[in-house]
Amino acid sequence: MKVVKLGKIEVGEGHPPYIIAEIGSNHNGDMDLCRKLVDAAADAGAHAAKFQSWTDKSLIAKEEYDRNTTYTDKKKHFGSLRDMVTAYQLTSQQHEEAHDYCKRRGLTFCSTPFSRPEADLLEKLGVPFFKIASMDIVNLPLLAYVAGKGKPVIISTGMATMAEIEKAVETVRQEGNEQTILLHCISIYPPEYGTIHLNNMATLRQAFDVPVGFSDHSLGTAIPLAAIALGACVIEKHFTLDQDMEGWDHAISANPEQLKVIVEEGRNIFAALGSSRRIVTRAEFEKRKKFRRSLVASRAFPKGHVLAMADLDAKRPGTGIAPDETQYVLGRKLAQDIEEDQVIHWEHLM
Repeated sequence: MKVVKLGKIEVGEGHPPYIIAEIGSNHNGDMDLCRKLVDAAADAGAHAAKFQSWTDKSLIAKEEYDRNTTYTDKKKHFGSLRDMVTAYQLTSQQHEEAHDYCKRRGLTFCSTPFSRPEADLLEKLGVPFFKIASMDIVNLPLLAYVAGKGKPVIISTGMATMAEIEKAVETVRQEGNEQTILLHCISIYPPEYGTIHLNNMATLRQAFDVPVGFSDHSLGTAIPLAAIALGACVIEKHFTLDQDMEGWDHAISANPEQLKVIVEEGRNIFAALGSSRRIVTRAEFEKRKKFRRSLVASRAFPKGHVLAMADLDAKRPGTGIAPDETQYVLGRKLAQDIEEDQVIHWEHLM
């Protein structure tokens, strides 16, 4: 399986999980809040802070705006859909500010473009990769345009059939771009546990021979950590300072403490996965001496005694002849007197 480089970091089999703090629109259009989110993501140890690059004109048609003029959920929404989209969009200048602040904090700035001009803006900012949202996995013209820029493309697969995923992967490859990462994703906020199907990651790896990660919309830290245990090479998790904050995605986002758990415990899980080859560590070899058993004399025997099964027992420590070597002891004569319960060593035998 190929390894894909996201900036200077290699992602794929044999490499620790790459953690993306999905700020998305959780900045609520407020650059002070944006900077605080970047600070918190950096402090938690994330590799990247991801945003969403759209405008009030590039994402939603007039009829959708006209259908959504009021909402009953005033905590998640204010005003109309157009009001929120206008308030939450990032201008070109705000993109530059967010990019520069991420760089200052040692985080990779990345974003999801929702149109060609936004992809061009991100390219101008020098993003090391592009992220394609689940909604655009079938937007093949946009996908081809982004892939043609020659940078890695991370594609979320929410709502997509295997056939649609195959078309998306092939679209990237037809542009001469072999740097695809797929993210298994369930586009429900939050999904029921029984619908998450983390085993789909193995299916995607086998089907497309690309690195596979997980874009998470579940609550808490258990599911992304389980995904890492199943080999997810990238974890994308919505991120907020406060899950009670007003806005679209705060309620299903990780807070700073949870993101830190995902980063640190994810790293520990990756280290614990280790190798599929059976390895006994040096420390365990030393542990054998204390925890394993050795053959011992069931009673005192004189020199010249021929050992039989009834003459032997097995007890700690494991510094003498091991019980699985009993067959090489039976019928042997003692080279010296031994006491009851004495550990038997090879030098005790003729």
